[in-house]
Amino acid sequence: QVQLLESGGGLVQPGGSLRLSCAHSTRTFGSFHMAWFRQAPGKEREFVSAVNWSGGSRYYADSVKGRFTISRDNAKNVVYLQMNSLKPEDTAVYYCAAAWTREGLTTMEPNEADYWGRGTQVTVSS
Repeated sequence: QVQLLESGGGLVQPGGSLRLSCAHSTRTFGSFHMAWFRQAPGKEREFVSAVNWSGGSRYYADSVKGRFTISRDNAKNVVYLQMNSLKPEDTAVYYCAAAWTREGLTTMEPNEADYWGRGTQVTVSS
């Protein structure tokens, strides 16, 4: 059974940085398309970023392009989200998601995820 465990959230001032990590529990990590989503209070869960199985293709929501970077380490079964120049509107619970690699998968819709983590809170405030 695949389990995803996020870490790295916290409180940061506007303009600051955080790095989120998501640990995948099985050796099948390299078969998964990985993504980050976020959900702010009263809002729907939204796509943030995704990376294909090899790490060679990366996708971003317009709202985070140029500020966030997704990466993965298939030897360690971990996907990262480096978040720079954080803004108050980035405040949300951030979720890691995994989808079995399949043709045509680039960004990811919530209903395309096969597994979810429990989330980590990111708060951007002065």
